[in-house]
Amino acid sequence: MEFRKSSIKGLIEIYPRVFGDARGHFFESYREDLFAQNGIPFLFVQDNQSFSTAGVLRGLHFQNAPFAQGKLVRVISGKVIDIAVDIRPNSITFGKYEKFVLDATLQNMVYIPEGFAHGFAALEDSIFSYKCTNNYNKASEGGIIWNDSDLNIDWGIENPNVSEKDLELPNFNDLFSKN
Repeated sequence: MEFRKSSIKGLIEIYPRVFGDARGHFFESYREDLFAQNGIPFLFVQDNQSFSTAGVLRGLHFQNAPFAQGKLVRVISGKVIDIAVDIRPNSITFGKYEKFVLDATLQNMVYIPEGFAHGFAALEDSIFSYKCTNNYNKASEGGIIWNDSDLNIDWGIENPNVSEKDLELPNFNDLFSKN
């Protein structure tokens, strides 16, 4: 596996070694010892999976402490634009985001630590999978509106299909002070 650190501390893109032939392919999607050696020494306690048709946008979501979650995200089929926004108040990259293209052909994935809002936009019909370091807790959920003008995220999709719940999320500056 190849572990690539991003410009934001803690975000790591991972490319597994894929072994393929005329019959198909095989790869390790998670291996605790390699992940720990590369700065991801966490226990994953919950796995989630969703299906989204092309044009669907989900996010930006996060869990507040004490239920904050680190996530290992990937697509099983399809392709998505994946976004992680740093919401750690003491971080030098607070309010900045990193964008990844997760592609089932490449089998790449991203580790997103606690303290990030996360969302994705399906460029194709996609099955999205993620492992979490903490259990989901409804009372601890939070979010940021997907089209926040201060974050100015290019999702790569015109007129995305966004849930009513996500359309009602607040702006970044309504939740966090950049000062």
